[in-house]
Amino acid sequence: MTYWLYVDANRQWRWQLTAANHRIIANSGEGYHNKADCVAAINLVARSGGTPIRER
Repeated sequence: MTYWLYVDANRQWRWQLTAANHRIIANSGEGYHNKADCVAAINLVARSGGTPIRER
C-alpha cells in the first residue's frame, strides 16, 4: 500500500491510499491548507491499525 499526496483544484493538500493493485482504498475526505497538516492526518490513519472495529 502507498499513500499519495497531491494538491487539488482548490490548491489544498489531499491524500489517497492505494492498494498493490493501484486501486484507491481510502482518501483524506477533506483538503488541508498546509502540507504538514495533511501528512499529520496520514500519520493518524497509519497509526490506527490497532484501533478496534465495532459493529452497531
